[in-house]
Amino acid sequence: MQVRSFVPWVACALFALLALSPALVRAQDTSTDQPAATTSGDTSSDTSKDTSNDAAPAPAPIDKADTAWMLTSSALVLLMTPGLAFFYGGLVRRKNVLSVLMQCFMCMCLMTLLWVVVGFSLAFGADTAGGLVGDPMTYFMLKGVEFDKAWPGLTISGQLFMVFQCMFAVITPALILGAFAERFRFGPFCVFMAAWLLLVYCPVAHWVWGGAGGFFGLGGDGALDFAGGTVVHINAGIAAFVAALLLGKRQGFPSKISPPHNLPFAVLGAGLLWFGWFGFNAGSAGAATDQAVRAFVVTHVATAAAGFAWSMIEWFHNGKPTCLGMITGAVAGLVAITPASGFVDPGGAICIGIGASVLSFIAVAFFKPKFGYDDSLDVFGVHGISGIWGAIATGIWAIKGYGVDKAGGLLEGNSVQVMLQLKAVAFTLVWSGVLSFVLLKIVDATMGLRAAEHDERVGMDLTDHAEHAYTMVD
Repeated sequence: MQVRSFVPWVACALFALLALSPALVRAQDTSTDQPAATTSGDTSSDTSKDTSNDAAPAPAPIDKADTAWMLTSSALVLLMTPGLAFFYGGLVRRKNVLSVLMQCFMCMCLMTLLWVVVGFSLAFGADTAGGLVGDPMTYFMLKGVEFDKAWPGLTISGQLFMVFQCMFAVITPALILGAFAERFRFGPFCVFMAAWLLLVYCPVAHWVWGGAGGFFGLGGDGALDFAGGTVVHINAGIAAFVAALLLGKRQGFPSKISPPHNLPFAVLGAGLLWFGWFGFNAGSAGAATDQAVRAFVVTHVATAAAGFAWSMIEWFHNGKPTCLGMITGAVAGLVAITPASGFVDPGGAICIGIGASVLSFIAVAFFKPKFGYDDSLDVFGVHGISGIWGAIATGIWAIKGYGVDKAGGLLEGNSVQVMLQLKAVAFTLVWSGVLSFVLLKIVDATMGLRAAEHDERVGMDLTDHAEHAYTMVD
């Protein structure tokens, strides 16, 4: 029996185990003590919060307005994954569009289950292994994460905080798949993404947002990542780069790869991403506050600046601006402003957005052709490069007193902040790059990553899912 035939049976066994897990939870200590934690980002509605491992402050009352905003933000962030599916799906060839949509929706399902069972605890549980990761048993199966009790330092419930963070855990692995679109088998994809979430994403989230102490406590060191520059975009971007290198080039790359099969799909997807990103960034304030408003405004401004800048660069370089270039620039701007959104003003946002388009255009138009790697949908060139730029730019343009009372960035006279940002970037690049390489190698050795030559030629829609996206003849 082939290895791939075991995958459904293993999945069924895991679901059976999950069905029995409540009994395991009831057998454990039912204490509901919670360590202090932050939202996705160094947030607070303009009030300072202690993110160390000291005793948690007394919970604040749950605020209805904050709850309404965070429920809305959670839904907006979830919408980004179907938006990503259309963005990526429109850019591949028609024979592979369903495989991309399927992979994105599998991330919505599988990552949610893993997050509920143990992922949230790994990211936000009490320090273990010297701050490397959270204790998997702190919130195993959401034990002690209540519907009606405020999460420490916030005015929303623990369950709402958990589900908002869940949406980040859903989309981050999904970002990676654009690098190996059209050639990664579905069974190994599921295994790799599950392992990547638990072993790569959750530890980085713990270092930056989860209140980690010691060597890995990047947030405690003062590194700024409001909504996921390191945790989401650099993390996924370098993993995508490693995956593209390990899987090799698609058949016929680059000369025989056809252009995007449905550019309007990609434009729709980019629009949904832009729309959902307001929840991604402004929601990371954790409340309906003036900081949420600032994050909302600069997110829009930076994205507009980046989309405009990419079009102007193309117009100058190629003689004509393109729709694909416009939406690619907009996504680059969304990525770059993510870590900075709670800490910069509109002027800084414009600079960050323009810088993102310049750097990502260089990566896509010059760096990629020169080195010849096949990052199918430019995940590293856009998310990786713009994520790195955004993290560093946060240390340049951060405004003193925005969000928690930080000293500001380089332009405010605080050059140390840039070094802290570089440290966070370096930690994330090394951790994600090395672990992603190891995980891909293990999955390849046991299951095989790449589709057979015949399957790749026919298309992943038919060979992996027995479906066609389009009916050509009625």
